[in-house]
Amino acid sequence: MLSAEPIFTIHAELEAIMSLGQTPLGERRIINILGGPVRGPRLNGRVLPGGADWQIIRADGAADIQARYTIESDAGARILVSSEGLRHGPPDIIAKLARGENVDPSQYYFRTLMRFETADPAVDWMNRILAIAHGQREARAVRLDVYEVL
Repeated sequence: MLSAEPIFTIHAELEAIMSLGQTPLGERRIINILGGPVRGPRLNGRVLPGGADWQIIRADGAADIQARYTIESDAGARILVSSEGLRHGPPDIIAKLARGENVDPSQYYFRTLMRFETADPAVDWMNRILAIAHGQREARAVRLDVYEVL
């Protein structure tokens, strides 16, 4: 069961996709994370620059996602985020996303499992939860509505 509402939303600006080409596992891509706001009832702050999303575009067209980045709360707490997920959909919808077009997120699947790590007592609760994010890809950004697994 998930929380009824997102505990926070992330809107992270992204650099252009860097493709490393076809590897034995699929097309390997790296997308650097530039930063952006984090807002919600349980956490407010910002994504710090320096994280990245490492992707493999599989033979079936699905993007296998692994991301690591840091959130800094408005009070200065630093939280490491580890995220693994999948994005897939009909080929025409994925092609629109690749061109940077806005696509209704209900037309494709984009989910990530998130874990958090922090030393700050003010947000220590994050060390003991799992979260599921419902994602939306934009031209040069990603929006993640983050729900706590209850």
